[in-house]
Amino acid sequence: MSGAASDFLAERARVIKPSPSMMAKSRVDQLRAQGRDIIDFTVGEPDLPTPAHIVQAGIDTLNSGDIRYTASTGSKPLLEAVRAKFQRENGLDYGLDELIVGVGAKQLIFTALAATVQAGDEVIIPAPYWVSYPDMVLVNDGVPVVVVCPESDGFKLTPQALERAITPRTKWVLLNTPSNPTGAMYDAAELRALGEVLARHPHVWLMTDEIYEHLAYGDAPHVSPAAAAPALAARTLTINGVSKAYAMTGWRLGYAGGPKALIKAMATLISQSTSCVSAISQSASRTALTADQQCVRDAAALFHTRRDRIVALLNEVPGIRCPRPQGAFYVYPSVEGLLGKRTPAGRRLESDLDVVMFLLDEAGVAGLDGAAYGLSPYLRLSFATSIDNIEEGCRRIREACASLV
Repeated sequence: MSGAASDFLAERARVIKPSPSMMAKSRVDQLRAQGRDIIDFTVGEPDLPTPAHIVQAGIDTLNSGDIRYTASTGSKPLLEAVRAKFQRENGLDYGLDELIVGVGAKQLIFTALAATVQAGDEVIIPAPYWVSYPDMVLVNDGVPVVVVCPESDGFKLTPQALERAITPRTKWVLLNTPSNPTGAMYDAAELRALGEVLARHPHVWLMTDEIYEHLAYGDAPHVSPAAAAPALAARTLTINGVSKAYAMTGWRLGYAGGPKALIKAMATLISQSTSCVSAISQSASRTALTADQQCVRDAAALFHTRRDRIVALLNEVPGIRCPRPQGAFYVYPSVEGLLGKRTPAGRRLESDLDVVMFLLDEAGVAGLDGAAYGLSPYLRLSFATSIDNIEEGCRRIREACASLV
């Protein structure tokens, strides 16, 4: 970009960086266009098709011609479906004026920050974190306060760490359960303990990203923080969506429940930006939430099998240690045992990013470095791909790592 054009940009456009996940996808696409055979473990979306009955609902809406603008908060039939979902699955009871839909959960997180964060306000973000959280805070003039949550704590925020991070400028705590990238999940007792801390700091609100809710693999079910700590409901925004559970990433629809005044402010911002979500996506999402949920259970069972396979295979690789995630469809293996080794070309692996590039160049396996998620030396590998790809990718990783000295 020329100097003049660069100088023309607002500071908010300079302080953020492109999504590492989207950059990785672009790099994989480039290599494949060059003829390289790449096993892609970067993709954060199901490899499954959107269930046929949901697609048909979208087609029926398109054919009906009823595809005009809706209210900025969403159509009433969809909001009613969201309300019933929250009641049925999360034990949360919202009025229709306490609900909103957006162009993905990502838009709702961004819009909530835009509606509330002022210059210098702090947002506590446990690390490892989804890569977009800090940049969304920065672009809204806030200060991301990253709290490192080590593997020894299960990659989870502890009450003690939360207490230390809160200041008079803290506006939000942003909690992701199950977690991208680690798959960590908070149980009810852990959430109540965090709620007790927040109860002592009434100026701090809680935003929860529960997009991976249905991809939980243990005996303990997913628990919504607002249900575990109901005293915080008046200052909690619960965000979810259809992208992961129903393989609807491209339909772009998220939903949220929270205090009426916040929802109203978010709706105003959406009315001046995207106006509303596509009526086709809203209709399909209503069907997703109200129809039989066997497709969700089937997908979760499939990912459970894939999780067990990739964890077992990665733990057979010398120098790699892979914890077993409780949810989502990512593993977050430690590559500390590979650091300091040299590639066949004589290059020393100094960081998890070096490991990522080594595996891409030497093995044709694409992953993401833990540094992008706020905690090294780890990799984020998605198992939202076939068992064949998982087995072949892990075979390549094992062979490449065996070549290190």
